[in-house]
Amino acid sequence: MRPGPRNLITDVEGISVGQADDPALRSGVTVVTSDAPFAAAVHVMGGAPGTRETDLLAPHRLVEGVDALVLSGGSAFGLDAASGVMEGLRAQGRGFRLGPAIVPIVPAAILFDLLNGGDKDWCGNPYPSLGRAALAAAGADFALGRAGAGAGAMTATLMGGIGSASYRLPDGTSVGAIAAVNAYGSAVLPGGRAFWAGIFEEGDEFGGLGPPAMRHDATRPLPAKPRAAEAGANTTIAVVATDAKLDKAGVLRLAEAAQDGIARALVPAHTVFDGDLVFGAATGRRPEPSPEARVLIGHAAALCLARAIARGVFMARPRDGDPLPCWSDLPG
Repeated sequence: MRPGPRNLITDVEGISVGQADDPALRSGVTVVTSDAPFAAAVHVMGGAPGTRETDLLAPHRLVEGVDALVLSGGSAFGLDAASGVMEGLRAQGRGFRLGPAIVPIVPAAILFDLLNGGDKDWCGNPYPSLGRAALAAAGADFALGRAGAGAGAMTATLMGGIGSASYRLPDGTSVGAIAAVNAYGSAVLPGGRAFWAGIFEEGDEFGGLGPPAMRHDATRPLPAKPRAAEAGANTTIAVVATDAKLDKAGVLRLAEAAQDGIARALVPAHTVFDGDLVFGAATGRRPEPSPEARVLIGHAAALCLARAIARGVFMARPRDGDPLPCWSDLPG
């Protein structure tokens, strides 16, 4: 399998991504959507998640498709980004219909970026407007690094960001991932520039440094993220998608498999202080896969997510007042 033409989640047929952010706020919103409802599920491994409308994604719930998935900064305030996305979708006539009523289905997850130096003294919650703007910007191409939900993200040692990656499987099925990286853990090995996910890198998509060049020393203290001990101050939130036809149970299995990508790219991962969460999505533009093909789709999802996380940190660029350096600031 090889990366898709864009090496973005939008290589998955039917998927579009829109983003909006505010440089003064140092926060933003990322929306994953499609031109038709798509199957979705969610899997949570972190100890401090922040979510909206995720219960309906369980395989036994009534709703079979969603209209968009939202990743947002702003902690609990950012959950209101979904309200702006709903307004935009409703204006387009999109949503769950019951008689004359239209209710867009928009699950959301948030990360904590309230301590990153941005101006958080707002008079009105900015996230609904950011959500609607992100939806309006949805398309095939989007920025990586300090953009959207990753605009103010941080890891233990470096500024984080939005990353994305994709694979095209031998049978033509596409798999992609997008992640907002705001982790308690670190994306790079101690004392260097090499990424934990380096063994999975395609070409030089996050520096071309190759596999990690040192053995992990379990006796070495973990890096301490500023204010990281505050519960809920960290999170990697992500969407993994495929154009294969999967039902909600199959999409849940996709999201579960993709969680391995977080563990491969961040050390430590899935901590009690993180809200690590993966949405799964399937547009159904290609045939239902065989059991053997499902194994490869799940494997590709985990690899894409690991690569997306590293790309998000790699692509972040410095701004005045950053509390942490960016990867590009590291010597060498």
